[in-house]
Amino acid sequence: MAHAHPLSTIILVLTFCLALTWLYKATRAFFGIRGLPDLNQVDFSVLPPLSAGSEPHLTVIVPACNEEQAIESSLASLLAQREIRLQIIAVDDRSTDETGTRMESAAARCSGSPHTLEIIRNRALPPAWLGKPHAVSLGVARGAAPWILLTDADVHFAPECLSRALRLAEARRADHLVLLPTLIRSNWRESAMVAVFQVITHWSMRLWKVEDPKARDFLGVGGFNMVRASALQAIGGIEKVRLEVVEDMSIGWLVKRHGFHSCVALGPGQASIRWFEGAFGMVANLEKNGFAAFRFQPPQVLVALTVMGLQIVLPFAALFCGWLGVGATAAMYIGLVIGYCANRKVNAASPVLALAYAPALALLCWAFLRSTILTLKRGGVSWRGTFYPLSELKSGMIKWRAW
Repeated sequence: MAHAHPLSTIILVLTFCLALTWLYKATRAFFGIRGLPDLNQVDFSVLPPLSAGSEPHLTVIVPACNEEQAIESSLASLLAQREIRLQIIAVDDRSTDETGTRMESAAARCSGSPHTLEIIRNRALPPAWLGKPHAVSLGVARGAAPWILLTDADVHFAPECLSRALRLAEARRADHLVLLPTLIRSNWRESAMVAVFQVITHWSMRLWKVEDPKARDFLGVGGFNMVRASALQAIGGIEKVRLEVVEDMSIGWLVKRHGFHSCVALGPGQASIRWFEGAFGMVANLEKNGFAAFRFQPPQVLVALTVMGLQIVLPFAALFCGWLGVGATAAMYIGLVIGYCANRKVNAASPVLALAYAPALALLCWAFLRSTILTLKRGGVSWRGTFYPLSELKSGMIKWRAW
């Protein structure tokens, strides 16, 4: 090492720093995620049952815009829920396909069910609102249950998912429960993208700390955000996030910021969604949300891309720096394998997919960069046939600060 080239020394030092960081974060995640409640493993026989009577336990809001392929199956899975009474409100939000007709078909099969299914046909978007938050607000306004589930039109629920989730939330005295959906994949490339997307979050979020009122960590998931109606009203209602592209995360931040109790639950197979198709499908899906997740701040995107880019390049560059470089690279990938193992309870992805970390991360970097470039170039976000100016989005954006 006495005669090592300065560049080699820099590469070695940075790679060892990355390795130590990954070993630290992945090990914490491995033990932290293991402590999260799992709907498939909780002993519900010791938890009190939901109340008897005729009133709904839970209002489920299902906004849908041009979701004719998925909406009927999603509503059917809600109508098949057991041991719970649901008020289901499906909002056909300006669809130009057969979404509304498919909703009507599902409603026709509602006879004899303990649940109710109401359909709202919305044909206009008022100023200073994004489509999804406005559709959700229409449903929330008609909600009658003490709990509200905000979900998506393409989520499929196992028969006891909602009764288990609600009983768990009540048992933990939570005001907000996020169930991590199972992301359906059809090949190893899709699995690699799901795995890298979730493992990289260990750098910015500790799922097991969301329940800690003193921790800065918060979470919201569009497919399963369940919140007490009183808590939602206390944080300002859906109107508070009317211009939020990532309204699910902002609801999670607001709930915790206002002193309410949030928690995260696992439940492989309980709530499933086909989030994207093909490895490049994630790139398309992040077009709307990618830049918004960084609060439309280019410097934040630059920092994140730099950190991720170094994780792609440095381990391979270190291989050419002698045995120390090989050791640094090996240590980093050991950390990655631990991180992938930690997430197996979330996504059931094989730790072997850590071998595809670099190319998968490169594609994820492109997704965030593309979202940023397109948003800045267009001067806003174009989604589902509606354009939202960037200036307007920034004016209504909630600043996620620690407290």
